[in-house]
Amino acid sequence: MKVYIETYGCQMNVADSELVMSILGKEQHTAAASIDEADVIIFNTCSVRQHAEDRVLGRISAEMTRKRQKPHMKIGVIGCMAQRLGDKLHQMNKGIDFVVGVDQYQQLPAIIYGLEQKEDFVTATAVNHNETYNNLYPVHTGDFNAFVTIMRGCNNFCSYCIVPYTRGRERSRPVEEILQEVREVGEKGFRDVTLLGQNVNSYHYRDVDFPELLRRVNEISSIRRIRFVTSHPKDLSDNLISTMASCEKVCEHAHIAMQSGDNAILKRMNRGYTFEHFLDIAAKLRKAMPGFALTTDIIAGFPGETEEQFMATYHAMEAIEFDYAFTFKYSPRTGTKAAAFTDQVPEAVRLERLQRLIELQQDITLRKYQEQTGTIKEIYVEKVSKKSDKEVAGKSRDFKITVFPGTSDLIGKFVKVRIVDAVGWTLKGEMIEVVDG
Repeated sequence: MKVYIETYGCQMNVADSELVMSILGKEQHTAAASIDEADVIIFNTCSVRQHAEDRVLGRISAEMTRKRQKPHMKIGVIGCMAQRLGDKLHQMNKGIDFVVGVDQYQQLPAIIYGLEQKEDFVTATAVNHNETYNNLYPVHTGDFNAFVTIMRGCNNFCSYCIVPYTRGRERSRPVEEILQEVREVGEKGFRDVTLLGQNVNSYHYRDVDFPELLRRVNEISSIRRIRFVTSHPKDLSDNLISTMASCEKVCEHAHIAMQSGDNAILKRMNRGYTFEHFLDIAAKLRKAMPGFALTTDIIAGFPGETEEQFMATYHAMEAIEFDYAFTFKYSPRTGTKAAAFTDQVPEAVRLERLQRLIELQQDITLRKYQEQTGTIKEIYVEKVSKKSDKEVAGKSRDFKITVFPGTSDLIGKFVKVRIVDAVGWTLKGEMIEVVDG
């Protein structure tokens, strides 16, 4: 059967979709080139915000016409939303044939086979805190960057976050499993590898912690760049910083969610660190790796946030000068501690504060990008530019999209580029030379 997977949410979901396709491929299912060819449509879902769930429900409803035209076609929901809602999804839309949680993907071939035999709606959402999908290697769908999951789950229980309830407790994959997958993707031509986990720097398998894992991945000759996401400030140690600086393949960029610049709000979020600690981490990273790029997540309008506390976050962003920040208004998630707080900030206030953060970050990002004019950067060319077939685009080591004159024969190569301008969130450059290809 031909399977089409539509993926929502974070990089973990992208990696899980690739894992699911690997599991299904072992039973002779193939990836559909488009949704029109699909015998099975799977929605891999996110539950971080209500908007993400509403969007998926809308997409499923939109596919009911297709299902009536193709009665044999099956529709399934997997991922965090499946884990959170289970059977309720079938009540919301009777056209859903199966719901499978994040620890039960290996059941998918049997579930799909059963549905072919006229079996009714199926749900499989049992939690398995030991599931790491060992000995299963994803079907990597990208051309240049491969996501490699090193751990699953989360133990942090931030008061606003649904992830520990949908993804379960932390468990780390065996070291050799990870190294073997990295070797394999390198041999397949991927030069840029991103190590994934809800909190990668808490990785620990037997006597190997995350810094040691980085050192071992750095020794693999077939890859050129190493990235990782996501890092939690409370677990980002001096040992990790020194390891990042000493491993030449680890890129000069990290995404570390600050969330707030006010200590009382951070405590209420159950984040486990102070703003001063975060500021210290930023300083150490930039000192150890000159030119280091720091990106982050920020929440505006968390329950109980006063104007003064909001301004503490605003000033924190001014002080740190993130290269980029993903800013969100607080969105209550049923089942989390923060959703039950009685001092919710009015929606209009949340939106107004969010807009101020967006405008501030736009100014900071443009200034920081413009400051790179005249510098020389190594770019991994990934595609022809959307705006001109006479330009190509790729990412620098510090994760900045860079566009410069060139032809499609540069795709997949590393080139040196001199930066000449910055437009929006994009650097403009001119090629100096090909350094590896």
